[in-house]
Amino acid sequence: MFSSTFSITVTAIAFGVVFLAELPDKTALAGLMLGTRYRASYVFAGVAAAFAVHVALAIAAGSVLTLLPHRLVQAVVGVLFLAGAAMLLLKKSDGDEEVKAPADQSFWKVSGAGFMLILVAEFGDLTQIMTANLAARYDNPVSVGLGAVLALWAVAGIGILGGKTLMKYVPLRLITKVAAGVMAALAAFSLYEAIAG
Repeated sequence: MFSSTFSITVTAIAFGVVFLAELPDKTALAGLMLGTRYRASYVFAGVAAAFAVHVALAIAAGSVLTLLPHRLVQAVVGVLFLAGAAMLLLKKSDGDEEVKAPADQSFWKVSGAGFMLILVAEFGDLTQIMTANLAARYDNPVSVGLGAVLALWAVAGIGILGGKTLMKYVPLRLITKVAAGVMAALAAFSLYEAIAG
């Protein structure tokens, strides 16, 4: 039942959910810290590559879930979305974490530092779990993967190029509440489908 057709709607949903979930995360702060010390394009290259790896792993996990009965998948996805909403609302602020950065400005060292930072920090993170949920929910890995990776790259770009400026105008608490609300709505819809389906 694998759907390989591209859906702009599914891509937009994945983008919105992942973007909102990732924006209040520590990754934007880490990108900002690296971006203030090193060439932004070098930092972004490493961070973008790490996010692509994370999305590929999440899509693979979500695709495995689609092999289960539809009602069971919807129930699991609904519960995981609820857990994601709760995690966002109950999560304490990460504060300023020290980012280990390379001693020189070479492309490979700077991008490598960004890659390793994201690869380790984001493994099993909320957005990776949400991406797997979306892949299982919509059974459209191409659209979900594209939306998720574009969202993560957008957050990384915002963090690297000026996260502090954005946070002056948009309160982090508001972003977190909106993200939690979107996940709660997706949870309700998935659980409704599991019960009614």
